[in-house]
Order: sequence, then structure tokens, then C-alpha cells
Amino acid sequence: MLTWTVYLKIFTALLAIVDPIGSIPIFLSMTDQQGTQERKRTARVAAVTMAAVLAGACVFGDAVLRLFGVGLPSFRVGGGILLLLMAIAMFHAEHSRSRQTPEEAAEAGERGGGGVGVVPLAIPLLSGPGAISTVIIYTAQGEGPAHLALMVAAAVLLGAVVWVSYRLAIPIGSRLGRTGINIVRRLMSLLLAAIAVEFIAGGLGEIFPGLLARG
Repeated sequence: MLTWTVYLKIFTALLAIVDPIGSIPIFLSMTDQQGTQERKRTARVAAVTMAAVLAGACVFGDAVLRLFGVGLPSFRVGGGILLLLMAIAMFHAEHSRSRQTPEEAAEAGERGGGGVGVVPLAIPLLSGPGAISTVIIYTAQGEGPAHLALMVAAAVLLGAVVWVSYRLAIPIGSRLGRTGINIVRRLMSLLLAAIAVEFIAGGLGEIFPGLLARG
């Protein structure tokens, strides 16, 4: 089990990656034809699905890596590169194509209805490759049932934050506006870039043990 400071860092990192505030404009655009009750249901479905996906990654992520013969150091480097690309996109107030492509956005707009709560809101917008890889990496850093329970609890708490953010999407969007939301996203991108560099450096240090020693 890790220290509480580390768990706070993990939750903050996941919050920056999931970026519930930054995804509010997408949520509003995908639910603009829905009534109040249907929009609330979509928010609940998106939050619960996202929490379930990340909790599942906590429990089964390491087994999946072993199944495909992928070492954790290599996965840390790959995940770090992915997070760095996401951070760069967030800094430019854009959504990374790893989260949603224009084609996926168009398909979601055509489909409409409550189904958007699962795809594409929960998957891949909220719990995309970046969030899933981060959860797997952080889960592998600790041992024991207490650590696993705290990681799952972090996923559930993050789902609650997403649910509250989407329930308050209209007032938050009107108060912050597009500029305010982009400012929040740029601040989160700096944190995400730092986490990405940490993943890459740690992974390279394990793959090439003498690399850091020579430095």
C-alpha cells in the first residue's frame, strides 16, 4: 500500500486525464435534443460506465499485460507517450484523436439518444486509452488488497465527480464559457505533461538500468 499523498496524486492525475470540465461542451452538444430527465440519465450512464471501465482496468489490467507478454516498463513508456500527446492537444484546446475522432463524433451525433452515455461519452471520451493505461500503471505500483481497493475507490470517486459535473453542465458551461473551460484544460495539460514525462523516464530507467546511473 502506498502513502496517502501518492493516492492523492493518482486521483489528481486521473482527474486531469478524464477532464470532466473540458468535456462539458461535448456533453451538451450530444444531449441538446434531450429533455432534462433524459440528460440526467445520460450523465448517470456515462459516469457509471466510466467508473466500471476504470475499476475493471484496476482489477484485470495486469493480467491482460501478462496475457500479451507486455512488460510494465514498456507499457509505461508507451502510456507516457500517449499521455504526452494528449497533453499537447489539451494545451491547444483540442481533443486528442485517441479520445474521439471526427468520424466518431459525427456517428454519435447521428445516433443521438441515451446511447451516447456509453459510446462515445464514457468510452472513449472519458475512459479512453490514456485513462486506462494510467490506471494499470498506478495499480501495478502497489501490492495487496488494500491498494487495489483504494484504486477502485478512486475510479468510483472519479465517476461521482463526472456525474456532478455533467449534472451541472449547463450552469458550469454558462459561467465559465468556452474561454474559461479552455483555461482549465490548459492548466490540466501542464499536469498531464509532467505525469507523462514521469512515466516515460521511469519506464526507460527500468528498460535501460544503466541509463540513469550514467546520467
